[in-house]
Amino acid sequence: MRFKSILPHLRRLFVAAVLSAAPQFAAAQSSDIPSWLRAHVGESEGQIAPVVLRRARALYFEKVRAGEVRNPCYFAMDATRPNDLGHGRLGRRFYIICEARKSFRAIAAGHGGGRDLRGLANFENGRQCAKNFGNAMDSKLTTGGPYVTRETKTSFKGYYRAAGGQAALVRSFVQFDGEGDAANARPRAIGGHAAEVLRNLCLRKEPGSPHADREGYVPFGNLVIYAGGRSNGCTSWSPEDAGLVIPIMEKDPTTLYIYPESDDIVAVARAVKAGWLLAGAGLYWNAACLKQIHAPKFWSKETLGPILARYERDHPPPPPRPLPFCKR
Repeated sequence: MRFKSILPHLRRLFVAAVLSAAPQFAAAQSSDIPSWLRAHVGESEGQIAPVVLRRARALYFEKVRAGEVRNPCYFAMDATRPNDLGHGRLGRRFYIICEARKSFRAIAAGHGGGRDLRGLANFENGRQCAKNFGNAMDSKLTTGGPYVTRETKTSFKGYYRAAGGQAALVRSFVQFDGEGDAANARPRAIGGHAAEVLRNLCLRKEPGSPHADREGYVPFGNLVIYAGGRSNGCTSWSPEDAGLVIPIMEKDPTTLYIYPESDDIVAVARAVKAGWLLAGAGLYWNAACLKQIHAPKFWSKETLGPILARYERDHPPPPPRPLPFCKR
């Protein structure tokens, strides 16, 4: 009986401890959110979770007040939501919000695939839900936090077979600059791009091509679109959605807030281990993905960096080989 009498007190202490580990919510309250935007707030498909919107808005208006951003639109991403829903359907978890235009749009986006370092550490993510997050170099993991979009680099990747002949893959990459755990986004080459790549490259003789090298050769390969797959830690969109998103940020920097941050991950993992409901602890994670992954994990660069260095030391990459010539 005596133990039961102190249970409420223990619960309050636990919730307070968990909340102290989680980041403080942004100053913007739900009452500050325009009524038209509140209709898009929630945890259903195509909606944005309240904490994700609050933090994304706070970041955007902070950068606007500082004169760093003038773009009428800003972005947010909820990496706790599922990506691949199966049967060719993708989860919409990347948000384009233009409050001046009263515009809200949710689209799909990939998350970092991570890696399986045989015998050392396994931080690989599945296609549907991300369990592992981190900011170590070469980890191929997504890092949550505040970002500002920066310069766009567009480059020719090669040719591929298309209806009526061949087409050139010219892909744009938008560099992100991050803060906090995401502060090393630039050295990690973290940004946004279309989820398309050329595989099985070979060299084809085409001296008339504007992309030909000095000897008249161009790379040629098979086009692979991996919108339902995983990235190397960057934010990736389908080619169609990239054609919508990149022009918004291409010449006019804006903010991107990616949820969850490391403190969110740690707090949720503690709550799951203790068996408490997240809502009661003031925490958020997509319920379907939490059921699949059981508990998330953040791999800091301080923890994962030495493991990656050891793995690369024990498994040096093979020397680079020139592309073969196409057989036909």
